[in-house]
Amino acid sequence: MFLTKDEERMLAGGKGPAVQKAMRLLVALGDVLGADRLIPIESAQIAGVSYGNIGDAGMELLEDWAEQGARIKVKSTLNPAGMDLERWREMGVDEEYHARQLRIIRAFERMGAEITCTCTPYLVGNAPKRGAHIAWSESSAVGYANSVLGAKTNREGGPSALAAAVTGRTPHYGLHMEENRKPTAVVEVKARIVTTYDFSLLGYTVGRILGSGIPLLIGVPRADSDRLKIMSAALAASGGIAMFRVKGTTPEAGGLKTEGLERLCVDQRELEITRERLSADGEPDLACIGCPHCSAKEMRNLARILKGRRVGRGKGLWIWTSKGIYNLSKREGYVSAIEGAGGKVFTDTCMVVCPLEKSGYKHMVSNSCKAAHYVPSTSGLKASVTDLHNAVNKVLEGQ
Repeated sequence: MFLTKDEERMLAGGKGPAVQKAMRLLVALGDVLGADRLIPIESAQIAGVSYGNIGDAGMELLEDWAEQGARIKVKSTLNPAGMDLERWREMGVDEEYHARQLRIIRAFERMGAEITCTCTPYLVGNAPKRGAHIAWSESSAVGYANSVLGAKTNREGGPSALAAAVTGRTPHYGLHMEENRKPTAVVEVKARIVTTYDFSLLGYTVGRILGSGIPLLIGVPRADSDRLKIMSAALAASGGIAMFRVKGTTPEAGGLKTEGLERLCVDQRELEITRERLSADGEPDLACIGCPHCSAKEMRNLARILKGRRVGRGKGLWIWTSKGIYNLSKREGYVSAIEGAGGKVFTDTCMVVCPLEKSGYKHMVSNSCKAAHYVPSTSGLKASVTDLHNAVNKVLEGQ
């Protein structure tokens, strides 16, 4: 793999031990994956932030990097942490977990990361332009960046995204290369796709059937950013898909050659199979909305749905969003409307990476297939999926 003189100096330790570690990681990764060189990046989105995910070993590794002088060179935001950094007690998080999570956040802060813990960085200032090379790690954000924004990133691990942020570079392979961004399969959608929940079902179904590759979806109505972000999350959860195209909606989707590609059909029955697989028996006692994190539009819609309603006794409604969207929603009165109805709005974290089992609830319902896919394994709660209105209604009084 070709390295510039500056990169060779970094690899040799000329810019400090932390930069040397980062370069060693990137060069090793590039060698394994056949990269010809390193390329500059404009931004990073770094995973491995939740204490519940990385534990003491990950925490100590981050502190070691910070101590050795690792400093981030490009705009870099973080993935959700394992708790709301301010309202952690309301989530049932204990003092020990809280203290260790804060050590992780402080290590990232020392390295120069923006303490914006969200899976939707593109909604709060980290929105790369079309064609930009970036190093992002959260699966739904990667899918959204490649597919909707037209930026270029592979799905990075937490360490490789951090190394890219510290050096300002990433290996040139995979989805950074134009020839690897072409569709590998055509998906004809014959199901009725209307709501945000429908887009989540569609994404999960395509990922479940296809497994990997870059699907070109045909027959899908034009979608707003909220529907595309929830579909990005579902595609990655069920199939590990890091890029998709929707004819008539996403950039780079027109004029593509489809001859010889695998062809699939997704009908209403396939969506129903997905719903059944992701829905446990029994009545939910907790509704979780915001996987990926809610936008301001979604917060406004939730405030409207909850007008004049109240969360039932023994049940919970937890909403998840970024700090930036929370602050905007608070100014607009959406937060007070949600909390006035008995709901809670959390930031910095989500239902997938926080210790949801500490909440005391037993069965979560969501409009997100990604949430229903991961929550049973990450926290032990049962999970179900349904439309937003139905999910919220299941935990309101009188239902």
